[in-house]
Amino acid sequence: MNRPPVFSRAALILTTLEGVPGKTIIQHLGLVQGSTVRAKHIGRDIAAGFKNLVGGELRGYTELLQEAREEALDRMTSEAQQLGANAVVNIRFATSSVAQGAAELFAYGTAVRVD
Repeated sequence: MNRPPVFSRAALILTTLEGVPGKTIIQHLGLVQGSTVRAKHIGRDIAAGFKNLVGGELRGYTELLQEAREEALDRMTSEAQQLGANAVVNIRFATSSVAQGAAELFAYGTAVRVD
């Protein structure tokens, strides 16, 4: 069975699993979350329009989404550290449209202490 990798970020273990392999959860600290709302960029929209004609990756949007994921994760891990967590398990991402041309990227998980 393939398992998602376990990552470490700012001294926290981050995983999409319900636990950390080889470790025992000794304390649940609760839900932690981080989000960011991003708007489309006119320059990226023009480039995306040209790409739609010939096909291929929309690199401007890929970069925008990567930046949004990083910011949401940073905010989530900051909240976890404030609670005293050394790991965040069961991490998920969600997106939603906030306004025309703007979307929220939301990261959430369960802050825990592991031994």
